[in-house]
Amino acid sequence: MNHKKGFNKLNRNASHRKALLRNMATVLFKHERIVTTKAKAIEVRRVAEKMITRAKEDSVHNRRVVGEKIADQGILAKLFTDIAPRMKERNGGYTRILKIGFRDQDAASMVVLELVDHKLEVKKTDKKKSADKSKKAEPKTAAKAKKTEAEPKEKAKAAPKVKAEPKAKAEPKVKAEPKAKAEPKAKKVSEPVQPESAE
Repeated sequence: MNHKKGFNKLNRNASHRKALLRNMATVLFKHERIVTTKAKAIEVRRVAEKMITRAKEDSVHNRRVVGEKIADQGILAKLFTDIAPRMKERNGGYTRILKIGFRDQDAASMVVLELVDHKLEVKKTDKKKSADKSKKAEPKTAAKAKKTEAEPKEKAKAAPKVKAEPKAKAEPKVKAEPKAKAEPKAKKVSEPVQPESAE
């Protein structure tokens, strides 16, 4: 029974689970947004929020404690210089979990785990380019409209098609005669070798 266990084992042994959570927390700080299963996201959130709380106070000790879990020095620096200062005013709750549906293969509940202040970058399209495309599209639609008006008139003028005569019934297929069974191959019997007589 799993009573009074404060965490999900994620069907892994301790070292594998520890490595998984460290790697996912590192990727979360790198991209500020990851897609994973709900169970993993809950466990990663626990680890990541503790790291952010440590990183809010930049000291050698805190860098070493968090550095034990984050191997990449660039991401460690980003956590202390970029992410933690943005969270200075927050007392916990640095991440959010958004449900996005179910995975096709095994119907696992999929979620997005992201930092609360993460802003998803959306590619902006130029208004000029989109306006040019719409202008180009208008003449094409007008030409198509003219063609569609002309087609019904042509169809009305065409003589009605004569229905084809039904096909004659095909003769029943004659079953092929079974092939004669091949005779079994005769086994080669080797004749006993007689010793040559010495004369």
